[in-house]
Amino acid sequence: RRVICPRPGGEPPAMSQSAIGEEIAPTPAPIRAVYRARQLWRQYLDRTVIYHKTRWALFTALFVTYVLDVYYREGFYIISYGLGIYLLNLLIGFLSPQVDPEAEGPMLPTESNPDDFRPFVRRLPEFKFWYKSAQAVVVAILLTSSRIFDLPVFWPILLAYFILLFFMTMKNQIQHMMKHNYVPISLGKKTYGDTTKLNVNEKSNK
Repeated sequence: RRVICPRPGGEPPAMSQSAIGEEIAPTPAPIRAVYRARQLWRQYLDRTVIYHKTRWALFTALFVTYVLDVYYREGFYIISYGLGIYLLNLLIGFLSPQVDPEAEGPMLPTESNPDDFRPFVRRLPEFKFWYKSAQAVVVAILLTSSRIFDLPVFWPILLAYFILLFFMTMKNQIQHMMKHNYVPISLGKKTYGDTTKLNVNEKSNK
């Protein structure tokens, strides 16, 4: 039962008709099931973050399966071209820094000051790169199950254009890396071997 507190003037607060007898409607069972399934899927993905080799081995198996399917069926070149462009876009995001040095200044790990450790922060993290790539390959495999998406095209033109686009894009990316003197690899925090060994030996002697 709702208790209505009077106003300082002694009059009760005004209530709208919608507030009287208002009740929270229960969530339908299908929506709860979908929400629960998404939670379980997210928990499973979170557990696979540390298994880099296993995740990429799974992606390789999916990609090889798609390539063999397209090769033996001799079709679906439009889907293959779209998949290649999408994966190339993801690769560029994976190799690019999160902050553009041309707009924000030199904030990347360089070789000019080796004592100053600044890890390379990617625009597209490794896990998202793998997840989106695997999603794209799975979608492509599903699309090849129907001949509706097998549009007649002259595939050598698509292949030549993709190769040209790949080399031009990678050339620009490499030039960007050389211009700002960074590498898209972070090997971890620098350690000082002699000092570390000395501290370990002192602790072991104690």
